[in-house]
Amino acid sequence: MPPRRIDTHTHVVPPAYAEWLPTQPLYRGPVLDWTSGAALDAYECLGIETGILSVSPPGLPMDRDLVREINTFCAEVVRDAPRRFGFFASLPLPSLDASIEEARHSLDALGADGVVVSTHTGDVYLGAPEWDPLLEYLDERRAVLFVHPVPLPGSPVPGISPGIVDFLADTTRAAVNMTKHRCLTRFARLRVLLSHGGGYVPYVANRIGAGLSLESSEAEVLGELRRFYFDAALTGGPFGLPSLIAFADPEHLTFGSDWPYEPKPGMAGEFTARLDQFDMPEHRRLAIDRKNAERLFPRLAD
Repeated sequence: MPPRRIDTHTHVVPPAYAEWLPTQPLYRGPVLDWTSGAALDAYECLGIETGILSVSPPGLPMDRDLVREINTFCAEVVRDAPRRFGFFASLPLPSLDASIEEARHSLDALGADGVVVSTHTGDVYLGAPEWDPLLEYLDERRAVLFVHPVPLPGSPVPGISPGIVDFLADTTRAAVNMTKHRCLTRFARLRVLLSHGGGYVPYVANRIGAGLSLESSEAEVLGELRRFYFDAALTGGPFGLPSLIAFADPEHLTFGSDWPYEPKPGMAGEFTARLDQFDMPEHRRLAIDRKNAERLFPRLAD
């Protein structure tokens, strides 16, 4: 029987977003074509029953009208195939008032399964106190917050894609900043899902704990870090996956493909195959493939 995965890290490129990106002088990434049919074909190959769609944040502010058009498009995709798709709503950060308004509209009127934010907007990283009003609102809603990296401030290393190294560092920065400010304790009903296995968090968790232990004990820091959820997108393999599984709460690991953004064709398939080949108990595999995501998104539970 196919694994019937719930993919918590799969992207969508709405037409309005595809038209907007090339007009941004600072944007250097690809603009991909996306159709629901192409997504479903990929899902069949990867054993995915449901993909929770998100726009890959560009690291650039998007205005309210564009964000509303993006979220409305995603809601229509889900409406047409509610068992095959869900979506994380985009927000018009850095405007907190507009972002809270859009989160409310998306959760209530559009049926969003959560919201997606980038690790930082401008010079402000997720976890900074000025973002507390947004986190407080999402906490009240018991929302799922998907955190996706963007290129680090400053120029990349020539010839090295930000997706190889910088994205992982950027996710780690955001996670440590949230931990430093005890966001997951103060907003305990909020479920925060980190991309790509949490960046470097599992591998350097003890170093983070020791580094922040002047403000609290190392055990408290590690406990805070383990409140995060982690998707396994592009993480399957004999080196990164053992660290992720050893560190994360077993109920806080979800499947992710990162389709269709891949440095080379077939990478989502390669890393999914490595996850399938990794030796683990079947109940742990089922938890990653589906059951943990069902707790985040009860509408998808069997």
